[in-house]
Amino acid sequence: MRKNEKKTTAIRFDSGLQQLRRDAAGMDIGAREIWVDVGVENDSEPVRRFETFTADLNRMAEWLIGCRVKTVVMESTGVYWIPACQILEDRGIEVLLVNARYAKNVSGRKTDALDCQWLRTLHCYGLLPASFRPAHEIVTLRSYLRHRQMLIQCAAAHIQHIQKAMTQMNLQLHHVISDITGRTGMKIIRAIVAGERDRQKLAAMRDARTHASQATIEKALEGDYRTEHLFALKQSLDAFDHYQKQIAECDRQIEQHIRSLETKAEPGSNLKPARSAKTRQRKRNLMEFNAREEAFRISGVDLTQINGINETAALSLISEIGINMNPWPTEKHFASWLSLCPNNKISGGRVLNRRTRKSANRARDTLCLCAQSLLASRSALGAFCRRICSRLGKPKGLIATAHKLALLIYRMLKYGRHYADIGQEQYEKQFKERALRSLARKAKELGFQLVSNSDIASEKAVP
Repeated sequence: MRKNEKKTTAIRFDSGLQQLRRDAAGMDIGAREIWVDVGVENDSEPVRRFETFTADLNRMAEWLIGCRVKTVVMESTGVYWIPACQILEDRGIEVLLVNARYAKNVSGRKTDALDCQWLRTLHCYGLLPASFRPAHEIVTLRSYLRHRQMLIQCAAAHIQHIQKAMTQMNLQLHHVISDITGRTGMKIIRAIVAGERDRQKLAAMRDARTHASQATIEKALEGDYRTEHLFALKQSLDAFDHYQKQIAECDRQIEQHIRSLETKAEPGSNLKPARSAKTRQRKRNLMEFNAREEAFRISGVDLTQINGINETAALSLISEIGINMNPWPTEKHFASWLSLCPNNKISGGRVLNRRTRKSANRARDTLCLCAQSLLASRSALGAFCRRICSRLGKPKGLIATAHKLALLIYRMLKYGRHYADIGQEQYEKQFKERALRSLARKAKELGFQLVSNSDIASEKAVP
C-alpha cells in the first residue's frame, strides 16, 4: 500500500444513521488497481488495494467471501469493471453497477481509498440505485451485436477509402451510381483492380436495374490510373472484403447463440406475413439467418409488426432491454430510462428546462433511427410522426415518435399484445374527429354551438 494512501484510509464516512445492510463492500475500479472497502465491522483492515491481474482478482474475491460480503457496489468505469464483475458473480456475490453521477463526492480530498468508502457508505444506507443489466444470456447476445455493429462501421470506413482513391484518379463512378458497393459498383471496381482499363468493357458490367446509362458510366470511368492510387484502391477493397467475411462469421456465431436461448413463443404460434413486399427485399447489412423469426421465438412477440422497426432493429432492441419488463414498473419508467421524456428542471415555481437528458443508451439511438424511417411511411405511426414534427420541429418530433415506439414495445413485451396498423387514412380520420370533439366542447363552455358547413347548407336549401 502506498504511503500517502495509508493516511487517507483512516478517514471514514459515518453519519450516525442506521444502516440498511452491513454485508456490503464498495469498490473503486481503475485500469491498474482496485480499491475495496468492506467496513471496520467486517475486517480489521477494511480498505485494501488489489492489482487488476486475474490472480489478484481471485484473491480479492476470496477475501470478500471471508468477510461475509454478499453485495458489492462499483461504478461503471469504461470496460474495466467487467472482469471484476464476472469473477465476483461467478463466486455468488451480488454486484450492483451504479451511475457515477449518483456517487459524486464533494470536491477536494478525493482519493481512490476515499471513493470506495464513500460508495460503500451510500450503498449501506440504500442511496445508490442499481443500473439496469439484462440477463446473462441477453448480455452475451448484446456483446455479439455490438461487436457486429463495430465491424459494420469499420467496413464503412473502407468504403470511404475506396471513394477517395477513385476520386484521386478522377473516376466519378460514385457520382453516377447510387451505391458503389452494389452489384454494378463492385464488379467494376474489382475489374479495375484486376487490371481492366477498357471503359466500354467496364461500363458493360452495368446491371439492368442501374438508372445511369452505359454511356454515362463509360464517361465517368475516364481517369488517370496512377500506380499509387491503384494500390490504395486494392488495399481498401481487400480490407472491405475482410470485414465482410468477419461480419458473416459474426452472424453465424449470433445464430448459434440465439438458437440456444429459451423459446418464449407459444406452441403453434406462427409469424404473420411481412407488412409489404418492400420489407422482404434484401437490404444492406442484414443478417445471414432469419433474424425476424428468431427474435419472435425468444421474445414471444413480433416487434417488426410495428412500422419503422425492421428485423435487425428488433433483435438489437431485445439485446439492449431484454425480454423481461419487470425492472420498469410502468411504461413511463421505461421511457424515462431511455431518456425519451422531458427532464423537468423547476426552481421557484418556474420551469427552467425540459430537454431530455443526455444519454448514451443504444436502445434510445435505435428507436430514434426507427422514428426517422417513419417520415415517409404511409402508416398511422408515419402520419403521427409527420404531424408531431410539423408542430414541434423535426428534432423534438423524432424524440416524441421514438417515445411512442418505446411505449408500444413495452406493452408488447410486458403483456404479450400484438400491434395492428390502422393506416394513415384511418389515423387522420380519428385525429379529425378528436379535434372536432375538442372544438365542440370548448364552444359549449363559451356558450356557443359548433355547426358544420354541411348543416348550414342543408338549412338554406329548405324552402
